[in-house]
Amino acid sequence: MRELRLLGKEIEVGKTVLSLDIAKLHTRTSLEVPVIIERSAKEGPVLLLLAGIHGDEVNGVEIVRQIISQKLNRPKAGTVVCIPVVNVFGFLSQTREFPDGRDLNRTFPGSVNGSLASRFAHAIMTEIVPHIDYCIDFHTGSGKRFNYAQIRMDGSDKECLSLAKAFAAKFIIDAPIRDKSFRKSASDLGKKVLLFEGGKDLHLDKNVTRQALQGTMRVMQYLGIRDFSNELEDSPNQEEQIYIRKSSWIRANHSGMYRRVVSIGQKVEKGEVLGSISDPYGDFEKKVKSSHAGYIIGSNHSPIVNQGDALIHISTVHEEL
Repeated sequence: MRELRLLGKEIEVGKTVLSLDIAKLHTRTSLEVPVIIERSAKEGPVLLLLAGIHGDEVNGVEIVRQIISQKLNRPKAGTVVCIPVVNVFGFLSQTREFPDGRDLNRTFPGSVNGSLASRFAHAIMTEIVPHIDYCIDFHTGSGKRFNYAQIRMDGSDKECLSLAKAFAAKFIIDAPIRDKSFRKSASDLGKKVLLFEGGKDLHLDKNVTRQALQGTMRVMQYLGIRDFSNELEDSPNQEEQIYIRKSSWIRANHSGMYRRVVSIGQKVEKGEVLGSISDPYGDFEKKVKSSHAGYIIGSNHSPIVNQGDALIHISTVHEEL
């Protein structure tokens, strides 16, 4: 069996719990980021399950928590590394950013002498990522925007597309890789990364969590890490998969109180009414209509919107798989 070292420690067969201890609070209290590792005696791939890069995206944390609590992370071959909460600072304060105001997912690959967020990014990229083969990075929508359960990946990478199909989310989105993101830095090292999006910030959604758990089990089974045939036997029939190559947001032409009349995940036609915006006094109300046909993959859940706010995320170029 090949040697596997994480955070300076050789990982043996079984369960190992390590701590990514990079910095302290201003009170000098240490903040530890637990890293839970399960390794099989049988050789196989190393899969990283990562959540909480943004501290307010608690549904991702819940997904990885359930994977651990249900012992789904125990492999029959290979190794599963779980980091339920990367941005512990933001998780404690229920905010997206690090205490230095930076978005951790815009600081990769980081620097040992950089900002607090940059130092965390550097530690992950030097201590964890070089030793993995695959990763599922769990996220939610932000700013009161709810995302339908979806997988985002690099469509030019055939292996990533195969993994996305194995996950079997309804929507597979060919999403450009952002500079300085975790996905970009890990991909640059040759790692295969799926980014799961589902739900919204500071909110737990049972359906999103269920779909993520089932998708993760399917990917683990596809990689030969563990057979989940029994666990997946009673799962609902997989939805038809839609491969989205391009998408855009329909934005508010007016400010006011916003009401949706369509459901996330559904297909709409050009000119179809999506909702309405009104003043609070009963004198003004305008319908919001779709500018084109497509699938709704994200939706603004805020009851109050300003002119120019993103309301509905809809596919513009898509195909059925």
